[in-house]
Amino acid sequence: MSAGPTGPREIRGVMLPVTGGRVLVPSTTMAEVITYAHPAPVASAPPWLLGRLAWRGWGLPVLAFAVLAGLAERESVDNTRVAILKALGGNVRLPYIGVLCQGFPRLTLIAGDTLVPELLPEGLPAGVREQVRVHDEPAWIPDLAELEAQVGEALTAAA
Repeated sequence: MSAGPTGPREIRGVMLPVTGGRVLVPSTTMAEVITYAHPAPVASAPPWLLGRLAWRGWGLPVLAFAVLAGLAERESVDNTRVAILKALGGNVRLPYIGVLCQGFPRLTLIAGDTLVPELLPEGLPAGVREQVRVHDEPAWIPDLAELEAQVGEALTAAA
């Protein structure tokens, strides 16, 4: 983290509440948050791929992060939201991915001293790049490239 003229620079992150914890993503990847609606199922999809939602002309794939990571068998869809993330992999057929949220995502400011890596003796769950503490709150930093790849593979297999 680079230091500015007045000290350490802060960056903005967004905490996405999921079953069993929180996922921390850069605020620059957030496109929008929408109310969950039942998506159209995807044939032969893994249980973590809930289906596709119509959003701004796209068939937005929606995933249950906790299920993909093996942290829960299923996530409740009652009173949930979908955080729409910009895909960074350059796949023109997959410009966005929806992540099921158990409540409202929350903006958080992060400086070098507020983000502390945690080592997990059992290793990291699938789709997780790092386990951290943000303002003493545990969170997972997702491997966004891995998530995009897994969603892309699941959609290709269903086509």
